[in-house]
Amino acid sequence: MRIACLGGGPAGLYFAISMKLRDPSHDITVFERNRPNDTFGWGVVLSDETLGNLAENDAKSASAIRDNFSYWDDVAVHFRDEKIVSTGHGFCGIGRKKLLILLQERAREVGVDLQFATEIAAASDLKSDYDLVVACDGLNSRARSEYADHFQPDIDTRKCKFVWLGTHQKFNDAFTFIFEETDKGWVWAHAYQFDEETATFIVECSEETWAAYGFGEMTKEQSIATCEEIFAKHLGGHALMSNANHIRGSAWLNFPRVLCKSWSHENIVLMGDAAATAHFSIGSGTKLALESAIALAEYLHSESSLPAAFAKYEDERRLEVLRLQSAARNSMEWFEEVERYFDLDPVQFTYSLLTRSQRISHENLRLRDPKWLGDAENWFARRAGVAPANDTALHPMFVPFKLRDMTVKNRIVVSPMAQYKAIDGCPTDWHLVHYGERAKGGAGLVYTEMTCVSPEGRITPGCPGLYAPEHEAAWTRIVGFVHNESDAKICAQIGHSGAKGSTQVGWEEMDAPLKDGNWPIMAASDVAWSANNQTPKAMTRADMDMVRDQFVAAAQMADRAGFDMIEIHAAHGYLLSSFITPVTNHRDDDYGGSLENRMRYPLEVILAVRDVWPNEKPLSVRISANDWVGDAGITPEDAVEIARILKENGVDICDVSAGQTTKDARPVYGRMFQTPFSDRIRNEAKIATMAVGNIYEPDHANSILMAGRADLVCLARPHLADPYWTLHAAAQLGNRSEGWPLPYLAGRDQMWRLAERTDQMTGKV
Repeated sequence: MRIACLGGGPAGLYFAISMKLRDPSHDITVFERNRPNDTFGWGVVLSDETLGNLAENDAKSASAIRDNFSYWDDVAVHFRDEKIVSTGHGFCGIGRKKLLILLQERAREVGVDLQFATEIAAASDLKSDYDLVVACDGLNSRARSEYADHFQPDIDTRKCKFVWLGTHQKFNDAFTFIFEETDKGWVWAHAYQFDEETATFIVECSEETWAAYGFGEMTKEQSIATCEEIFAKHLGGHALMSNANHIRGSAWLNFPRVLCKSWSHENIVLMGDAAATAHFSIGSGTKLALESAIALAEYLHSESSLPAAFAKYEDERRLEVLRLQSAARNSMEWFEEVERYFDLDPVQFTYSLLTRSQRISHENLRLRDPKWLGDAENWFARRAGVAPANDTALHPMFVPFKLRDMTVKNRIVVSPMAQYKAIDGCPTDWHLVHYGERAKGGAGLVYTEMTCVSPEGRITPGCPGLYAPEHEAAWTRIVGFVHNESDAKICAQIGHSGAKGSTQVGWEEMDAPLKDGNWPIMAASDVAWSANNQTPKAMTRADMDMVRDQFVAAAQMADRAGFDMIEIHAAHGYLLSSFITPVTNHRDDDYGGSLENRMRYPLEVILAVRDVWPNEKPLSVRISANDWVGDAGITPEDAVEIARILKENGVDICDVSAGQTTKDARPVYGRMFQTPFSDRIRNEAKIATMAVGNIYEPDHANSILMAGRADLVCLARPHLADPYWTLHAAAQLGNRSEGWPLPYLAGRDQMWRLAERTDQMTGKV
């Protein structure tokens, strides 16, 4: 093949090398606009995994690269005059210039034609003369722009400002993060060694802090001098250096996240930053470039045609690129929102930083650095007033938590899960067994499903209520069993269905009207859930008073039944939620319009309930923190304000869910996908939170809690599949302090033995 590579960075050089190694007869030219020794940036970071891939592809260049690496195992975090070090992370760095020189030498050795100081105005100028044109021409790819209609790039310019600098100060011992508070805001640095004499020193801050300093109006020298002053105590008298050619503050950048719908067109293919970018905070950009080069070279030789090779390249590499971009996005967003974490203790702050990308989980961190994690877990337990026995670390999910006078034995919550098995609003033996089993299963707190405050407030005919004496009696029996046969606490979630009422049970057609026997419904406004649902009556003042009093009566019944806690359901499009979200609140009175007005009626209900609910018992409110319809609905920013309002009005904890307020919602699903909303509310509104949403592993729970993203963790479906999820998780993790029901001790002992045998076979012990 006759091949042209546009760009002489790592992607272009390594692709050319990889092609020549597979078939020396290829005629390959690399066109690079800069001179051979010109480069930008300082050092690049690669993982041991990537080095292994390079060695398998080309042992000679991999050996040369490895010989020039600086290695470190530790991550050091400087925060609030403390230095915290975690080990076992396995990074290596090399100067970008050195890497390019090594790849240039190897490319010449295998017969690649390198044309430096050569401008190629357009990819279209080459495509008829070459069998293949590889556009690895960087972030500002001309080829991508030329064929933008086909590649369909999506470029998202991110929030923070950053500048690449270097220094002769040594950071040999660790990849170092430094956070400094100044009179103009927080500024932080990412620092790592890449050769014996030089380290990369990336300075980053929010746009607001950058503007407050006036960096945009400074000369390059002034900008560097200011950064030297900010980080003086960490630079040991060494200067900061720039190799950028900018005259003014434009040396500062905003990171552009690049995605492309397609990576190939005719005989042109994108590679490296031209195709996709990954944020520097996880050091994956060069990794993506090198591994994409290997993959494309391989597929060009294994597939029958150029289109087939391109198709496989996109299919196979896109999955890996998206996975790394997802991790990079998580890491990038952590730094963009880092100021919300500056009130955390340095231990918790460091844990949050280490797990920011979600590539490092709780137990993975234990494999890397068991001592540091054990000490951090002990800090978490001591903060909750627990002294770990024999200095044995206690997993965060098993640390007690106190709200008012209620203490739950651990942080695991059985989420509300509709059963649709009530008869005329009355719970049955099904509910006794359902809640009893989950209470026996080890969770610290068990929730009822949404328990309705009136017959008309039920979602379905199978939903339970707290509006009749027989309901109170049935719930008293269930609560009594939970208290007598377990050490779990139990919470009554009370609510009114609003526009989503009078619908079929869950295993029929969800949220669809009853086939017959529908009852009248009401909501904040006359907005139907769908075109097939009833249009609710817009509530009058009399209706609002009546429903408020029904909530109060239900709360009084819940107290007499012995519930430890109560939650008001103000999420998911039900009645109180219909007031909060502008999607369904179209009122033009004092209860519509601004968020303050839309919160007015839910607050009337909350305050009335709080007034009759015993002072020693906690009150929770469940909210939808994102309507998933952009600015037309509730946004995560709105949710923080809602939580602040709730806290100011006697609410003890916010149960942070999302969505289900409109059929127009477009949620983004994934592992722990709603946890970021809990994280933001907890750390900005300063209220205790519960995290929900696709949380299903002990690792998820421990990571969420230890990072300060929530105070309690709610699991729904895992508890439907396994009522004893918490006890099984304890056995799996080696926790032997969680109490089992006495008749089940023989089963506990067998599970412990089997878990220990598995640990021995897998080398964990």
